[in-house]
Amino acid sequence: MVEKKSMPEKKPAKDLNKSEEIRKLAKVMKEKGEKPRPVVIVATLKKQGIDVSSPQVSMVLKRMGFRPRKRRPNGSPSEPAAARTSAIVRKSTISVEDLITAKKVVAQLGGTDRALAAIAALKRFES
Repeated sequence: MVEKKSMPEKKPAKDLNKSEEIRKLAKVMKEKGEKPRPVVIVATLKKQGIDVSSPQVSMVLKRMGFRPRKRRPNGSPSEPAAARTSAIVRKSTISVEDLITAKKVVAQLGGTDRALAAIAALKRFES
């Protein structure tokens, strides 16, 4: 008969409470001024020999009152996209007459580059 080689099993301590370990670590991180993030907590506990999953850590942190970060599209500012768009539209409302006048000024100054340089110089005098 062939004997099977068994891998030594890691026996967790009977009094080990993973959620409590997560809470302790999160509290220590907060006291240090760090934001407790699931990825960091999972890695730290793994070094201590405690296996926890990221969703488990997230749930414990949520119950502790730590809210997940709000995701922003492509690193844009935190204000909603609709507010940014409406602000741009309000600031840059230009009529057809304004465009015709700008075209005449650009023609008089000899091109858009010169016109932009003139506007930049004028802007410096305004402040």
